[in-house]
Amino acid sequence: MTDFNRVRVLFSDHLNIARGKYLPAEVAKRGVSRHCLSLFALGYDRQMTPAAGAMMLEGLPDLEAVFDPDDVRASWEPGTGVVIADLQRDAQPLPLCPRNALRRAVEAWRALGYWPKLGVEFEAYIFQRGEAGEWVPYDTPGAYVYGTGAAVDPAGLIDDIWAQSEACGFPLEFINSEYDYPQFEFTMSYDDALAAVDDAFLFRLMAREVAIRRGYRLSYMPKPINGRSGNGLHFNFSLADASGNNRMADPAAEDGLSELARQCVAGLVAHHEGMTALLAPTVNSYRRLRPAQLTPYWANWGYDHRGTAVRVPAERGRGTRLEHRLADGAANLYVGAAAVLQAAHLGTVEKPELPPAETADGLETASTDRVVPENLGAALKVLQQDQSLVDAVGSELVAHFCDIKQAEWERFLGYTTDWEINEYRDFL
Repeated sequence: MTDFNRVRVLFSDHLNIARGKYLPAEVAKRGVSRHCLSLFALGYDRQMTPAAGAMMLEGLPDLEAVFDPDDVRASWEPGTGVVIADLQRDAQPLPLCPRNALRRAVEAWRALGYWPKLGVEFEAYIFQRGEAGEWVPYDTPGAYVYGTGAAVDPAGLIDDIWAQSEACGFPLEFINSEYDYPQFEFTMSYDDALAAVDDAFLFRLMAREVAIRRGYRLSYMPKPINGRSGNGLHFNFSLADASGNNRMADPAAEDGLSELARQCVAGLVAHHEGMTALLAPTVNSYRRLRPAQLTPYWANWGYDHRGTAVRVPAERGRGTRLEHRLADGAANLYVGAAAVLQAAHLGTVEKPELPPAETADGLETASTDRVVPENLGAALKVLQQDQSLVDAVGSELVAHFCDIKQAEWERFLGYTTDWEINEYRDFL
């Protein structure tokens, strides 16, 4: 830490925003900074909701952001280290802290003798200023899916993000342009679950800030452009034993999957509807979750099938893993990973029946009639009814989440959108 003049202490809040403070290096040696706990009462509009656990009506007290000074690492800002904090109050873990939720999910698997391994891939659109100063899609003439080079990135933004990622030591696996333009996919390398999500959290912030400094905006919004694809967030995971063996694999099985892997798939499918609100947490999320969008609309799974919620990629042996495809770019990385790992864990506890693998196209047809809830309001109700998932993820965290998101849903219901004005104003 002696190499830095200051330390940027960060944590992920309930809205998937990176909150924090800059501390002088000497102050950062204490390993703690304090913040108002009632930031957890905020919505995106900065209005406050007396949500469960936020203590908005109880004096707006402090929480402690606690970190190990030895964990400070190089950041993308000159002379500045960065570290991710755990949240506490009165020296006890804060139930509302997303990172704490992921720790609990990891511990649930560790209790069974397994180490969750995880890789994150996410998508984002890039925007630039238009002639009138408005944000418009980044001009990428000739862009195409799986594109690289100047045709898809004429300003070299991806080059800048890649260079900064290397300087920070982020385990980036690859970047490419996605199906629509100007959309890009960023894939992080596999690691222990908490370390992988920490890296993804910091990388996402870094990429966004590199773009901002160049005058562009990187957006993870689920469906930021009408008529174009949405931004997904996929969690790839496997389970290792104490010797490092991948316990998702079984070479003796016809499909190469172990019984443990099949139980995980069954748990994820069983809790598909209940997980939706946590993984698709905004009104905008449900613009993406529609049929024929290559999104996990149905509660299904399949072998190397991108039209399913749970995809089993083709790799076997050490590379055996499950890809959960429901989350979008608005989802909190820590809560999303926790929900996926806990739903998979419930598969080993509840042992639901595994439905047959999907063989329909997964675009317009599927082998099941179980689908995601229609909107955020419906998804919140289904989440609250999925008691075993609520208990696993954290009942206090979920209660707070539902209060905040119900307020968000009600604001939407009372808001007249531009679409409504453009559609009806001249005729009614």
